[in-house]
Amino acid sequence: MIQFFKRFSANGISGVKGGIKEGFEDFRLGLRDATTVVRPTRSRMMEYDQPLLWAVLILVTLGLVMVYSASIALPDGPKYSKYSSSHFLIRHAISIVIAFTVGVLAFKVPLKVWDRLAPAIFALAFILLILVLIPGIGKGVNGARRWISLGITNFQPSELMKLAVVLFAAWYTVQRQEYLHTFVKGLLPMGAAVIAVGVLLLLQPDMGAFMVIAVIAMGILFLGGINAKLFGALTVLAIGSFASIIIFSEFRRQRIFAYLDPWNVEYAAGKAYQLTHSLMAFGRGEWFGVGLGGSIEKLHYLPEAHTDFILAVIGEELGFVGVAVVIGIFYWIIRRAFLIGRTALQLDRSFAGLVAKGIAIWIGWQAFINMGVNLGLLPTKGLTLPFVSFGGSGLMMNAVAIAILLKIDVENRVLMRGGKL
Repeated sequence: MIQFFKRFSANGISGVKGGIKEGFEDFRLGLRDATTVVRPTRSRMMEYDQPLLWAVLILVTLGLVMVYSASIALPDGPKYSKYSSSHFLIRHAISIVIAFTVGVLAFKVPLKVWDRLAPAIFALAFILLILVLIPGIGKGVNGARRWISLGITNFQPSELMKLAVVLFAAWYTVQRQEYLHTFVKGLLPMGAAVIAVGVLLLLQPDMGAFMVIAVIAMGILFLGGINAKLFGALTVLAIGSFASIIIFSEFRRQRIFAYLDPWNVEYAAGKAYQLTHSLMAFGRGEWFGVGLGGSIEKLHYLPEAHTDFILAVIGEELGFVGVAVVIGIFYWIIRRAFLIGRTALQLDRSFAGLVAKGIAIWIGWQAFINMGVNLGLLPTKGLTLPFVSFGGSGLMMNAVAIAILLKIDVENRVLMRGGKL
């Protein structure tokens, strides 16, 4: 007020007008600055989990290279003499393209649709497991009937069942949440479904797939909050069942004996033949490997080098460092899957969270079994290494699983931004 009178006495009316004008100008500039400070900025959160996708693509690319390296010499033998040296490379590349296409289509499906279709997908996979046992429909290879011929390619229903069990077990756990502490309404229906699937798989026979499916179902039930005593009883029952299957099966007993003493003369040229040559491959690789394409074991010494035992070829050609990188990438994928599942559960998306964690269990457990078999830590099983081994059905189902996992992550991010599904 004093400054106002001083300005008035010194400059008169013109001074007052100038002061008012300067005051309005200061107010305008201050308002502009305040608006600039509080203006919302666009979130830098990624639209989807790019590191997860890149990790999968690295494994797929490595698999393409190693399948070619492991199979390039197969036409030199009588079994594949009619094939070219690039036969398996071309087939695997086609499988990757098909898997990528199916994965993109699966990514476009919202999780609520997968939730609604989960029982139907399980029923379809179950019917296909029955059809594969019917002569004329199912195709047998090396004494096992696991494939359905589609003309230009073969489809393995057990791979679809792995995905189906993830979806069905998550759906079942959510729907039966209030009954998970009871045996009759909680555990028994799911247990009966898994046993029925197990019987069909053992008739193929495919005990490896049964072990993966059983662990997926048990893992999802455990994460879903099943009663601890019931889960303990289920675990004991599962271990007892697998032990009984081995005890009463002659060729499975021989596999166990060969696994326990692979260098025994009785087993080295028989049941332990693959294992001993796999161990030789790792031994030759040492720290940094003999170089890409330099494997000796793939030259008709190590059977199924491009499928079940591709890790042994990686160990021989890329050494301990190459194997460690593969294990590290799998660890990253599994860790990300569990984190995505945890985020979904925190957002009150029970089905999505359990599906994400079920996919982590599936990929992690199957990779662990394959690596354990290759390294002699587990008895021989006919399980491929996810994303890496040759095999169209497995690669396609793995792609669908990753697509669903990425979709869960995308929907999580939408909700965290305040959006709606």
